[in-house]
Amino acid sequence: MRRSLTIFLTIMSVARLSAQTPARGSAGVAVAGVVQDQTGAIIPAAQVTLTLAGAANAAQAVMTVMTDNAGAFRIEHVTPGTYELRVEFARFKPHVTRVRVGNRAPGSTTVVLQIEGVKQEITVGGGIARASADAASNLNAITVDADALDNLPVLDQDIVGAMARFLDASSIGTGGITLVVDGMEVHALNVSASAVQQIKINQDPYAAEFARPGRGRIEIITKPGGRDYSGALNFRFRDNRFAARNAFAVTKPAEQRRTFEGSFGGPLAGIPKTNFMVSGSHGAEDTQSIVFADTLTGAVRLNVATPATSELLSAIVNHQQGDKHTMSFRFSHRAESDTNQGVGGFNLPDVGSNHHNREDELSYGQQTVISPHLLNEFRFMVGDERETRVSVRPDRRIVVQDAFVGGGAQNDTLRTEHHFTLVETVTWSRGPHTVKTGFNIPDWSWRGFDDRSNTGGTFSFSSLQDYALGRAYAFTQQLGNGHTLFLEKILGAFIQDEIRVRPNLSVDMGLRYDWQNFFHDNNNLAPRFSFAYAPGEKRDTVVRGGAGVFYDRSGEGPIRDILRYDGQHLLRYVIVDPGYPNPLAPGQTLGAQPVSIVRLSPDAPIPYTIQYSTAIERQLRPKTTLAITFVGSRGVDLFRSRDVNAPPPPAFASRPDPEHGVVRQIESAGRLNAASLQFTLRGQVTKFFNGSAEYSFGRAYNDTNGVNWMPPNSYDLSLEYARADFNQRHRLELFGIVNAGKNLNVGASLSMASGRPYSLTTGGDDFNTGSANARPAGAARNSLEGPGFANLDLRWSREFVVSNLHGRKHTLTAGVDAFNVLNRVNYSYFVGNMSSPFFGHAIAAQAPRRTQFSLRVRY
Repeated sequence: MRRSLTIFLTIMSVARLSAQTPARGSAGVAVAGVVQDQTGAIIPAAQVTLTLAGAANAAQAVMTVMTDNAGAFRIEHVTPGTYELRVEFARFKPHVTRVRVGNRAPGSTTVVLQIEGVKQEITVGGGIARASADAASNLNAITVDADALDNLPVLDQDIVGAMARFLDASSIGTGGITLVVDGMEVHALNVSASAVQQIKINQDPYAAEFARPGRGRIEIITKPGGRDYSGALNFRFRDNRFAARNAFAVTKPAEQRRTFEGSFGGPLAGIPKTNFMVSGSHGAEDTQSIVFADTLTGAVRLNVATPATSELLSAIVNHQQGDKHTMSFRFSHRAESDTNQGVGGFNLPDVGSNHHNREDELSYGQQTVISPHLLNEFRFMVGDERETRVSVRPDRRIVVQDAFVGGGAQNDTLRTEHHFTLVETVTWSRGPHTVKTGFNIPDWSWRGFDDRSNTGGTFSFSSLQDYALGRAYAFTQQLGNGHTLFLEKILGAFIQDEIRVRPNLSVDMGLRYDWQNFFHDNNNLAPRFSFAYAPGEKRDTVVRGGAGVFYDRSGEGPIRDILRYDGQHLLRYVIVDPGYPNPLAPGQTLGAQPVSIVRLSPDAPIPYTIQYSTAIERQLRPKTTLAITFVGSRGVDLFRSRDVNAPPPPAFASRPDPEHGVVRQIESAGRLNAASLQFTLRGQVTKFFNGSAEYSFGRAYNDTNGVNWMPPNSYDLSLEYARADFNQRHRLELFGIVNAGKNLNVGASLSMASGRPYSLTTGGDDFNTGSANARPAGAARNSLEGPGFANLDLRWSREFVVSNLHGRKHTLTAGVDAFNVLNRVNYSYFVGNMSSPFFGHAIAAQAPRRTQFSLRVRY
């Protein structure tokens, strides 16, 4: 990493010197700007033509360029005069505006393209939403640009984590959040924060192009290099001396966080129409986890060091070939290291493990304007990943339910992955139709997994009293070949047509097909539909609606379990009511015990969700909008697991198949019902505040917690349909910037929610399955509720102009971020186990107030 930083800083120094030396023979100034749609989303590959005012035809154009991946354009060497700037893009009406050029460059202009038939506007600034009859321009979308990200309080620049709170858990699939970077699904954001141009959530929620709904995915667009050398260098520092004490810590943990992050880009010398962007970060975190447990010798309250480091390096080169082709090449490298991972809460220091992860990716993208009505986009990425976990101690693991976990971690594993992703789309626009079609391979991965976990065995006890008596309810151990290799294949294809029926009415119809190997389910057609209607002459009110089917994916975990726990490779033994410390009776061997297996139900289809919504959107003021949206979801055939070899009632004594232990069957039999009413306010809310606020009132019920979840009684699921784990009746999310003067630039982020439910359990293995998840008779799942949550983060910053050379400002920005400003204790884990010494109490809380200092140099 030190060598990478040296190269990075050298490139910046050389390029800055080059930038300060004007080209020989250069004349005139530059005309630059950004092209975006009504929602504030940028538009890449738009055609921008600059022509002398009054010119007879387009052949007299000064220059024609295309906007880059960040929607930006720049036309160099423009002599003084009056010009017409024409911007064109498929499905939008061409926009023409006059530009007067003097001896100094005009300010950067933001051009807002409207759907054909809607009045055109040009504005200075960005991210201003407007009511529109475009089916894809819903105003309950969340859009954040680079300037807003610079001014908002974001802990450790984790922008994905910061924006994820605007997602809807009922829209997120089994594999977690869908992250789309520059039009391609990825596992992680492998560019640094300062290289991000824009983040979008829920734009066009029913687009057939994507597998998940709008509230289940985060779309990120990164910055290109640009036509001038520019960059930013950030330093962030956090120390426990400027933090409050965690509510569960006896003493304030000694913690410190240091992060160097930056980006630099510009034209690539010697190659016309080519630019680059290099970004990177290095973080060192000296944090501590808080152990809050009870053992036979008394209470354990410890602060345990859990240091971590991370590094990221990314480089992209963009090349424009002629006026119709734009190509990009990107390489990224990510490495992470964590010590004592897994320690904290009930987990004693003995059960820590060391984690290392490395990922490298190389991608290629191309945009081609085939004709004024036809655009082709192609993207391809290959990657390699290696992840290891090594237990700090090899000892047997001891689990006393909701009291303490000791012994060794028993989780030694090695995971490798070689993958590629491909996206091919074609957009055609003619008359009232804009048709987009294509196919994608979100994941085609050769995966390897070496499982050496739990080879020493784990004893599980219901209570401290049972542990004192040596009365375990289960012993588990793994033997055999834990090496698994498999190929995971996921394919998708789509077609959608946005029809402009009238200037104030548009309809979007689409159809998607999804396929995944290992499942014998090949008819996964997902229709999508949405509309937008703006009645009246002003068209400042829009009625919007839509519905769609969204198929899920299993992810790699269940496939890996099915292959390794087949009864022949990795052998897993579950012994109920074992002896302690020797689980077997004299003369018995572990290999003679029935082996546990995992299998896929032969009739298991791919789960799907039906989502539907209706909304009323209103333009309150030129820069302020309000959207009221009702959203409903129905989950069908959702993933869950069940022990189909569990001891049957009423005695729950012995397993039907004595040759096997636990037979975990992965099924598609769960259901979900969710509904919410959302109020979204966006824009210039007051004279000094610009941002977004969203309040949601809703509910969510289901009978499964996911593909790995197993009910206590596999023969009676009547009490499993209840409030979902993620159910929160009330939610309020707000972020924005208060700008009331030169010294008062404050970014704010507020998150509030009512409590989430959790289950009441006995702590015992009442059904003799080897799992202590039984509930009292008649108690439904998630019958208890935790407390509410509230968090306020603030950022104050002040920008200082260091120099102003050649029309470009060089600035230094000092900032102070305060997280959880009110120092509220937000409990994160409540104990519902009646056998636990902590029953009815919390044993962990989210971080207390913390302060972060930052410096940013922009040049």
